Amino acid sequence: MIGYVTLGTSDLTRAAAFYDAIAAELGTQRMFVTETFIAWGTPGGAPGIGLTLPFDGQPPSVGNGVMVALAAADTAQVDRLYALAIAHGGSDEGAPGYRGDGEFYAGYFRDPDGNKLNAFVMVA
Repeated sequence: MIGYVTLGTSDLTRAAAFYDAIAAELGTQRMFVTETFIAWGTPGGAPGIGLTLPFDGQPPSVGNGVMVALAAADTAQVDRLYALAIAHGGSDEGAPGYRGDGEFYAGYFRDPDGNKLNAFVMVA
């Protein structure tokens, strides 16, 4: 159902470096680029993520309660994605670890614009 999710940025170059690192770890790359928008993903594959300078020219804003969850292959990849996010200007929102009954492993972080993301894997 979801093709891609778009998040706002105030600095497309800075944000692109952050998401290029995340996308590379997930085995994907940029699939569409304009002067004001970049999308990462695999055409015909799983949903992608896009970043845009807001169309109306106003500053981007972060939604309260909004988060994008990135599906990881395993707990080691969750750890790597979290570390990449922090290394590329992201901020901590909850270090990687098991949540709930131990079947959900996730690390939470914000991108340089404050958009909240997590990397997660369901562990049986």
